[in-house]
Amino acid sequence: MAITISDISPRIQYTATSGQTSFTVPFEFFADNDLVVVNTNAGGVNTTLTKAASPSSASQYSVTGAGVTGGGSITLGGGATLNDKYTITRNVPIARSTDFATTGVFPIDSLNTELDKLVAMMQQQGVDINLSPRASSTTSTAYGLIFPELVADKILSVNSAGNSLLFSQEIGNFKGNWSASTSYVQRDIVKDTSTNNIFIANAAHTSSGSQPLTTNTDSAKWDLLVDAASATTSASAAATSATAAASSATTASGHATTATTKAGEAATSATNSASSATAAAASATAAANSADAFDDIYLGSKSSDPSTDNDGDALAAGMLYFNTTSDVLRVYSGSAWQDAAVDTSTFITLSGTQTLSNKTLTAPVINGATIGSTDLATASNGDINLAPNGTGKVVIKGNTNQGKIVLNCEANSHGQTIIAAPHSEAATNTLTLPSTGGDARLVSATSTATLTNKTLTSPKINEDVAVTSTASELNILDGATVVVGEINALDLGSTAIGNGIASKAVILDANKDYAGIRNISFDGTLGVAGISSFAVAANVAQSTLTSSSNAVAWDASAKPNAVHVTTENTTFAAPTNNVEGAFIALEINYNGSHTIAFNTVFEFAGSTAPTFTSTDGKTDILIFRYNGAVWQEIGRTLNLSES
Repeated sequence: MAITISDISPRIQYTATSGQTSFTVPFEFFADNDLVVVNTNAGGVNTTLTKAASPSSASQYSVTGAGVTGGGSITLGGGATLNDKYTITRNVPIARSTDFATTGVFPIDSLNTELDKLVAMMQQQGVDINLSPRASSTTSTAYGLIFPELVADKILSVNSAGNSLLFSQEIGNFKGNWSASTSYVQRDIVKDTSTNNIFIANAAHTSSGSQPLTTNTDSAKWDLLVDAASATTSASAAATSATAAASSATTASGHATTATTKAGEAATSATNSASSATAAAASATAAANSADAFDDIYLGSKSSDPSTDNDGDALAAGMLYFNTTSDVLRVYSGSAWQDAAVDTSTFITLSGTQTLSNKTLTAPVINGATIGSTDLATASNGDINLAPNGTGKVVIKGNTNQGKIVLNCEANSHGQTIIAAPHSEAATNTLTLPSTGGDARLVSATSTATLTNKTLTSPKINEDVAVTSTASELNILDGATVVVGEINALDLGSTAIGNGIASKAVILDANKDYAGIRNISFDGTLGVAGISSFAVAANVAQSTLTSSSNAVAWDASAKPNAVHVTTENTTFAAPTNNVEGAFIALEINYNGSHTIAFNTVFEFAGSTAPTFTSTDGKTDILIFRYNGAVWQEIGRTLNLSES
C-alpha cells in the first residue's frame, strides 16, 4: 500500500447542519476501522457511532477513501441534528504488523506501509499531547512538574513556594447570614451577624443553636474565614496607640526644652512611644492582613459589575461589591452578578405620596369603593360622586364609536344607552333636562307614549309637510295615514250632515249617514250589520293556490276566490279560517294530465266527487258554501277550454 501521509492533524470536528449526512475526512487512513466517529449532542453527551456497510440511522456510518492519499469521507445512515458536533479521529493500533525476513527479497511495499503507520502513530500522539495541559516551552517553574496524588473535595493549586502542585480547599459558596435549622454543606460561607465575622463550613450539617458561631453547638463544623471583629478591634487599638505615641512624643519634646534633667525621661518616653508605635504598626499590619482577606470577598464600591477580583484574579462564587450606579449590594453566583439587597427607595408606603406606573391592582378599595375588572362598586348602598372642579365637566370620550352611558335595569339584564351624535354631524350643543313639572319620563322617537298638555310647533305627522291648526279644526294635507282614535274630526256641522268632506280624515258618527266617500280600502275584516248595496260591481280579487308534495293548503278567509294551475297530481287539503256561511270559488287550470282529489270536508252533490277533466289546456270551476261543518258544493262547470 503506497500512500503519502500529509502533514495534517488526524482529528477533525464538525458542527452539523440539520439533516447533514456526509462529512469529509481530510487525513489519510489505512483501513475503515482506523476511524473513530463520536457524536456530541446539545446536552454534552458523547456517543461513539458504529461503522456499517449499509448504515440505517444517524448512529451508524459507512466509510470511503481508506488507503488513499488525501483521505476520504464518512456517510451517516440518517440526517444529523442541527448543531450536534461530530469528531472524527484516526486511531491506528500502536503495534508492528509486519516482521521482515532476515534473508531473501526485501519487501519495499511492506516497509513503506510500516513507515507510513509510524508517521500516523506520531501524529496521533501529537493529538493526545495537544488535548493535554502542558507548560510553555519557556517555563522556568513548571519544567518537570509532577502531578500530586488526588485528594477528595480539594482544589488543585500551587504551593506557597510556587514550585509544585497540591490540592487545597476552595473558598466555597456564600449563603448570606447564618440562620438556624438550615442545611449547610462543606465549603458553604456564612456571615455571623453578631460579630460580622465570616465562616466557612468544614462539614455538612443542619444548623442549630444561636450566634456567635464561636460558642455555637456546631462551632467545630465552622472555620473562621474573616475575623472582622478582631480586625476592627486591632485597627481601633492601632489608631489609639498611634495617637498615644504622638502625644508622648510631643510631651517629651516639651520637657526637653524646659529642663535638661528631663531629657533622659523624654528619651525614655520617646523610646516607649517608639515601642508603642511599633506595636501599633504591628496591629495595623494584622488589621491590614485581615482587611486583605476580607477584600478577597468584598470588592468594595464599583460603578459596574467587575470581571475580576481586586487582585486581577478570576471571580469566585460568594464575592460581593456595592454598585454605586444603582445603590445596590451585588453577589457573584459563580456565573453572573445578581442583587443581594433590595433597594427600598422605590417602595410604596402607607403614608407617602407616590405614582404607580403599569401596575395591576386586584379589586382595590378606594375610600370604600371597590374597583373590579370592569365595575366600580360601593358598599352599603353608598353613592359614587364625580365632582369636577369649577366649570369642569365629566367627559365620556369616544374611541372608534361615540361616547356612551348605559343605564341598566335592577337585574342588569336590560340597559338603555345615552349616546352622543356621531362625528359626521359636527354637533356641539347642550341638552338640558326638564326643570319643572315633577318626576317625568323622556319620550323617544320610537317608544309609545302619551303627550299631555304639550305644545307642538309646526308638527309633522307621517310626512315632510307641517300640520297647521286653528281653534276649530285640524287640517292635514293629502297622504296622511290615520286610524280610528288618532284624529277625530269635530262635528261636521248641519250643512255637512250625511256628506263626506274632501281631504278630511274623520271617524264616522253612528248617528249620521254619509255619502260621497270614495276609495276606502280595508286591510282587515269589514263587518256590516245591515244590508250592503253596491251601485256597481263588487269584486273579490282572485288569489293563486300552489301545491307542495302533492297537496294544496287553502286559507278560505284570505283566498276565497282562488285559482290553481296544476304541476303535479294534487289533493286539496281541508281549508283553514273557515267562517259559517262563507263562499269559496275554485278554478283548476290543467297544465298537464294531472289527477285531482279533495279532502272529505268537501261535500259534493250526491256525496260523489265528479270526474275531473285532468286534460292539459282544460279548466274545471267549482263553488262551495260552508255550513259550519263541511264545504257543500253549490255549483260546478267542467271541461272548459282555457281560450
